[in-house]
Amino acid sequence: FILGLILFGWALVVVLRLCDLQLFGHSQYAKMASSQQDRLEPTEAQRGSIVDRNGNFLAISSASRFAVVSPRRIPDKAMAAALLGRILGIDADKLQADLEAAAASKHHRSYYVVDPHVSDDKAETLSEMKLDWLEIRTGSLRSYPNGQLASHVIGNVGSEGHGASGVELKLDKELAGSPGLVRIKVDVKGRAYESEVARTPVAGRNIGLTIDSELQHVSEDALKTAVINNHAVYGSIVAMDPYTGEIKALANYPTYDLNERLHVGEKPVGRENLAVVAPFEPGSVFKVVTVSTAMETTNLKPSTMIACGGGVMRMFTRVIHDAEPHGDFSVEDVFAHSSNVGAIKIGMQIGNKNLYEYIRKFGFGRRTGIELPAEAPGMLRPLKRWQPTSIGSVPMGHEISVTSLQLARLGAVIANGGFLVQPHVVAWKQSPGGTKDYFKPAAPVRILQPRTVGIMQNMMRRVTTVGTAKSLHVTGYTFSGKTGTAQIFDFTHHVYTHKYNASFLGFAPENDPRLVIIVTISGTTGTAGFGGAAAGPVFETAMGTSLRQQSIPRDVPEDIDALLLAKQKAAGKEKPVEVDAAELSTPFTEDEIRQAEGDALADADVVLATADPNAPKVPNFVGMSVRDVLLEASSTGLDVSMFGEGLARMQTPPAGALLLPGAHIHVRFGR
Repeated sequence: FILGLILFGWALVVVLRLCDLQLFGHSQYAKMASSQQDRLEPTEAQRGSIVDRNGNFLAISSASRFAVVSPRRIPDKAMAAALLGRILGIDADKLQADLEAAAASKHHRSYYVVDPHVSDDKAETLSEMKLDWLEIRTGSLRSYPNGQLASHVIGNVGSEGHGASGVELKLDKELAGSPGLVRIKVDVKGRAYESEVARTPVAGRNIGLTIDSELQHVSEDALKTAVINNHAVYGSIVAMDPYTGEIKALANYPTYDLNERLHVGEKPVGRENLAVVAPFEPGSVFKVVTVSTAMETTNLKPSTMIACGGGVMRMFTRVIHDAEPHGDFSVEDVFAHSSNVGAIKIGMQIGNKNLYEYIRKFGFGRRTGIELPAEAPGMLRPLKRWQPTSIGSVPMGHEISVTSLQLARLGAVIANGGFLVQPHVVAWKQSPGGTKDYFKPAAPVRILQPRTVGIMQNMMRRVTTVGTAKSLHVTGYTFSGKTGTAQIFDFTHHVYTHKYNASFLGFAPENDPRLVIIVTISGTTGTAGFGGAAAGPVFETAMGTSLRQQSIPRDVPEDIDALLLAKQKAAGKEKPVEVDAAELSTPFTEDEIRQAEGDALADADVVLATADPNAPKVPNFVGMSVRDVLLEASSTGLDVSMFGEGLARMQTPPAGALLLPGAHIHVRFGR
C-alpha cells in the first residue's frame, strides 16, 4: 500500500508537470524551439552601378566566390597565411599581419575576407581541405573596371559592404538598395535543411555621373606629370561646365586604385579628395574677386592708374613686395601682371564691408553642396574679426582659404555671364526598370552685372596675351585665365615658407566659353613653380583635349597657330606662346602677318593689321540680355543682328576687334 502511494504520487507529479509543459508553458517552449530551429538571414541586394556621362561603367557589382576565415579560430596564423597565400597567389606576409590584426581587434567581425574573387578551381581545392576555420561563400563583388580613374569621385566600398568614400559613401543608401530575408530551418548541428524567401531584396539605384572618362584620364596624366616635374607634394584639377555646373573631370595626385584595399601598417596615401576637402590660400587667383568687386562698387575703370610704389608697400610692420619692381599700373595691368601692391590699393578703395559681401556672393566660406562627402567650406573670417592689416592680405588671396572646387565656380561666374551655379557630379539616378531621374540643380543666381563680366573677360584675356600667362597656348583656341602663386604658411613656426600653391584658373573659347578649369600644384619652389609655369601646362592639355573632343570650332586660324609655333621654335622656346591678334604687329613683320592671314581671314570682319590704337573696338555683348544688347547697340549706333533667346553666348566679330566702317555684328543668344 505504501509502495502504491509512492508510485501514485510520483505519477501525479509527472502528470502535473506534463500539464504545465503542454498547457501552460506551450507557447514559451514552442518559441524557444523555433528560435533554435528557424533562422532569418539577410540576403544582400544587387548594388547599383555607376557610369560616366557616356554610359561607360565606372563601378559594377557581380556574383563572386569569397574565401572567408575566422581569424580567432586559426591555431597557427603563419601556417594558415603561407597555405592560403600559396593557393590564392597573395602575399603571405601581408596576409599574416592582416589575420593577426583581425584576431586582435575588438571591433572586427568574427570573419575576415581573404580573397573576394576565388576561381572555381581554387574554391574546390580549398573546400576539399575541410578546414574548420575556412569557408567558401558566394556573394556580390564590387569592382572598378578602370582602376584609379576618377577614384576620388567614385570612392569605394569597405569590408562591411557599405560605401567608404566618394559617391559610394554619399549615395550609399540609394546604391545599396534594400536587403531581403530568407527563413531557413536547421538541424541540431546547425545544418540547413529547408528555406523560403521571407522578403525579396530590392536592387539599388544606378547612378550616372557627369564625369567624362576621356577628359578625366587626360587630366589625371597631365596632373601627375606636373606634380612630379615640379617636385611638388600634391595637385588637383577641376573641369566644370560654366553654365550647368556639371563636373566633367575632378582629379588629385597622388591617387589610388579603387580595387586595392589597405593592409595592416599601410597609410592611406592618395585617398583624400583634396580638391573638395583641403582648403588653401589661393593667392593671386583671388584677384578675380577683388577686381570684379571694384568694378561694381567703386568708380575705378580698367584704365584708372594705380600708384604701385615701385612694387613695394609698407603696411604697419609688414612690407609687401611684387614679384618684379615696376612703376604705376592701370587697373587692367595690375590684374594682368598680378601686382600685389596694386591689388591692395584697389582693395582699400573697395573697403572691408563691400569686399566681404562680394566674397560671400561668390560662395566662399560655405559649401557648394556637391554630392561628395566631407566637403570643406573653406575659411572666411566674419567681418568683425578682420584685423586692420586684413585689407592688405585678402585682396591678394591671403588670410582666406578656399577649395579648388570653389575656385572653379568662381571661374564659371566670369565665363557664363555673371551667374553663380551649383557644381554637381551626379547627372541622374535610375531605379531598376524605372526611368532616369535627372538632377535638377538650384537656379543660377546673378551676382555680377553684364558690364562687369565683359570687363573681367577682357582682363582675363589680357593675362594670357601680355600678362603672367602669356607663355601658355591652347592650339586652335583663344582662352582667358588668371594665375596664382601663394606662399604656403608654416603653422608650426607661424611664418610663410618659400614653397607655393601654384594655380591657374581659365576658360575657353574666349567668346563662347564651354569649359572652366582650375589647376593647383602644391609645394612648388622657385620661379618655375609659379602658377603659369607649374599649373598652366595641365590646363593647356586638359582644355585642348576637351574642346577637340566636343568638336568645338576653333577660333584661331591654323595659319596663325603655325606662325606662332614657328616663331617660338626660332626663339628656342619649347612651346608656342598665344599672342592676341591685335598685337601681332609687334612680334611679326608685315609680310609674315599678310602670309598668316591667307584665305582663312579673307571674308572676316576683323583684320589683323597695324592700326591706330585709338580706333574703335567691338564691344563685348557676351552675358547680356536681349534688352541690354539693344540698348548698347542703339546708344552706339551699331548694326547688330540677334539670334535666339536668353543671354548672349557668342558674337562675331569678337569683343575687342577693330570696328571697321559698316561692320555688321552677329550676336547669338541661348539659355
